Amino acid sequence: MKEQDMVRMANQIAAYFASYPARTGEQEVHNHIASFWEPRMRSHLRDYILQGGKGLHPLVVAAMAERNESVSLSRS
Repeated sequence: MKEQDMVRMANQIAAYFASYPARTGEQEVHNHIASFWEPRMRSHLRDYILQGGKGLHPLVVAAMAERNESVSLSRS
């Protein structure tokens, strides 16, 4: 998957949940990605965040960091 497509999709998810209270929004972004993105996509997102996450909505980065997603994007 192209990085620009991944960023666009992740940002669309974040935009949807941006009006939620912060913690709830982070949880919902994480839940959506964990539930609906295949492992390769989650791995690509994790690697992209580790490289700086350029262009990602802050809610995506917060959702992944809050749940230690820089290490693993597997669903708990």
